Amino acid sequence: MLFGKTILVTGVASGIGARTAELAGQMGAEVIGVDVREPATGSAAFIKGDLSTASGVAEIVAQLPVRLDALANVAGLSGNTGVVSTLAVNFYGLRALSEAVAPRLREGGAIVNVASIAGYGWRANLERAKSLTSIEGFPEVAALVAEHGLKDEEGYPLSKELLLLWTMRAAHQPLFKNRGIRVNAVSPGPVETPILKQFRAVLGDARVDSDITRVGRAGTSADIAPAVLFLCSDGARWINGANLAADGGLEASINAEVLGF
Repeated sequence: MLFGKTILVTGVASGIGARTAELAGQMGAEVIGVDVREPATGSAAFIKGDLSTASGVAEIVAQLPVRLDALANVAGLSGNTGVVSTLAVNFYGLRALSEAVAPRLREGGAIVNVASIAGYGWRANLERAKSLTSIEGFPEVAALVAEHGLKDEEGYPLSKELLLLWTMRAAHQPLFKNRGIRVNAVSPGPVETPILKQFRAVLGDARVDSDITRVGRAGTSADIAPAVLFLCSDGARWINGANLAADGGLEASINAEVLGF
């Protein structure tokens, strides 16, 4: 279902992005990788680029081919660099890239956003999420953070809350819907990647350990990449605006606790 397709994967230097690119290549896809750091293992095509600014996104897009089949938005920050950079990369940069790439995606193509169980609170924070996702273009993030009084420790979960809400919105926006481009998300739980230590510093050991205990083990990049690529494939052609929890049952456990069943 991926053979012969061209897939753009961000965050290919490590973790989930690296495994997603590797597996896509093994399944017969042509992969174009993007990251701020060059991967340790060479890929067929690599673009060194930075999603944290509008100009950085434009430079990436200028180097892309005229036709793509899917975009896997895997690149992201853990939140340890502060709320401004985290929101810039994890949401506004990701969204800007998706919107810029849309005209290059074939009809019936796909965008897959790697969100997180950390975005679970979007419903409780709905009005804030609606306000921040309604801002068009690539805003001046530092000014936005100051205006809304956002704190550094809110950066990562907030970025994923916005991403989940935007995924549902984007699935019905004309830019994507008019050409049958599906927009979905994958939400991992704790995953053994190079930035897990950073997540522990940001979210706290107690939160991370509790999540791991609920499901028996942390995930791996190899657990998440197949879910991302499934949503990129034609096998998911009737899935749109959805969030696939690839978390070993973590969200189900939290739902049971919160809802009391």
